[in-house]
Amino acid sequence: MEFDPLTVSTLLVAAAVAGWVDAVVGGGGLLLLPALLVAAPGVPPATALGTNKLAAIAGTATAAVTYARRTRMDWAVVGPAAGLAVVCAGLGAALAGAVPPAAYRPVVLVVLVSVALLVVLRPRLGTVAVPGRRTRTRVVVAVLVAGVGVAIYDGLIGPATGTFLVIAFTALVGADFVQGSAMAKVVNAGTNAGALAVFAVTGHVWWLLGAAMAVCNIAGAVVGARMALRRGSGFVRVVLLVVVLALVGRLGYDQWVAG
Repeated sequence: MEFDPLTVSTLLVAAAVAGWVDAVVGGGGLLLLPALLVAAPGVPPATALGTNKLAAIAGTATAAVTYARRTRMDWAVVGPAAGLAVVCAGLGAALAGAVPPAAYRPVVLVVLVSVALLVVLRPRLGTVAVPGRRTRTRVVVAVLVAGVGVAIYDGLIGPATGTFLVIAFTALVGADFVQGSAMAKVVNAGTNAGALAVFAVTGHVWWLLGAAMAVCNIAGAVVGARMALRRGSGFVRVVLLVVVLALVGRLGYDQWVAG
């Protein structure tokens, strides 16, 4: 498919902004997937997802490296979760298209509203690390939630994956928001890799467009990760709330207005 220069420019800008959002708190797919679907009416959802994954994996990997250089990673949680995520996201990608959007939108909406309420009603959540919350049982639960549950969801559709990961790591193992974002980027890179492999094998990736978007996604990710590290958990918390509310608004519109 051929795109005019204005459409390509719009997609590149969307990729850069999505990279920034993803690096700070996740949810960049809220911007990039709709942009791809609007730019190419009638595109198979799997192709939009695959092209999005090509752009996103570049940004999440870059953000993960940026965070790893400047904050502590809990590798006992992140390592197993990222390994599982590659496989489980691939499974989700293999099922993409088999599950209609109407089937998952209400569930995701409920989860996102719950996330917003959790952050609002527990203002100290994620503002400081709580090491005492990190028990062996919680570590296992966090690995399974991130590496299996969230990873399958990411392969299926994707938007808000990073947001769900941040909340999982802050709520379950007591990470602060900056550390939670850092851990989320590593696992999210794994989910993107697993899903991208499946989409690539099945021919659902626009490689040239996706590569150009990947460059812009990297630029946004570098800026976002550095900004989160510099401004701290309070900044990440505000961005998290904004992104969650935007996701709720978008999914709510798709569910009840657009049909």
